[in-house]
Amino acid sequence: MIGETLALTSRALRKWVHNPAAVLPGFFIALFYVALLGSSFNPTKVVPPGTPPQIANSILSQTFGGAPTYITFLTPGVICIILVFNMAFGGIDLVLDRQLGYLGTLLTAPIPRSAIYLSGVFQNLAKVMLLAVLTFLVALAIPNGLQLPGTFNVLDFFGVFLAFGLLGLGLSYIFTALALSVRSIDSLVAIVNFLTLPMTFTSNTFFPLDVFPDWLKSIAELNPITKANEAARLLVINGGLSSAQTTTFLWDIVYLAAFAVALGILGHLAARRALRPE
Repeated sequence: MIGETLALTSRALRKWVHNPAAVLPGFFIALFYVALLGSSFNPTKVVPPGTPPQIANSILSQTFGGAPTYITFLTPGVICIILVFNMAFGGIDLVLDRQLGYLGTLLTAPIPRSAIYLSGVFQNLAKVMLLAVLTFLVALAIPNGLQLPGTFNVLDFFGVFLAFGLLGLGLSYIFTALALSVRSIDSLVAIVNFLTLPMTFTSNTFFPLDVFPDWLKSIAELNPITKANEAARLLVINGGLSSAQTTTFLWDIVYLAAFAVALGILGHLAARRALRPE
């Protein structure tokens, strides 16, 4: 099964890389969110003019968890948006494979059905993780953008992308299964639009949880996007973590791992049903 999964994944990734029109939009969306949204939709501008810089910086730092700039706070949230929307719409290729008959050909071939499903999961995960790294680099490159602490190291970098990877894996499991279950692109688009916007706006993507009303805060605390943002921001803003911060980070990772496992089980069951012979 491993060989078949790798072969199908490799085919999809080669097709993706050889089609610039499929790669570049994801990069420019990342650039738009970080550079334009991070600069124009910037709550640091609400500080009244004439406020002493020390007081203004203290207020903003406390509001955004110690982040030196709003883009530093926003970058993990933007990467999570990239993960959510690209995972959600990444299944369009699978719907097209069904409509064009390629999926039907695979179903008659002597390969495990799970290889078809897992190849869809891994190709989407590889695509969005590449876009996540590009977004991170863009945020570092723009003026007054992502500012990492001096203690930030390679292990912190892998910790940040471990959180993103677990979130992406869980999303890929369920959205790939969804793409295999529907019969038209219109149906897929309608469903993912219904799911992705509430997921994004019931999380701490743009603002910290402290500014949420109590009823929304309770929902946001359960959102896996919130956990991924929290884990990534702890490392991006602080670098070396205190014992309390390390405990929070580890619990977030455990939550995201459980999220990925749960959606992996649900996705496998849904995909197995969707890939039955018609």
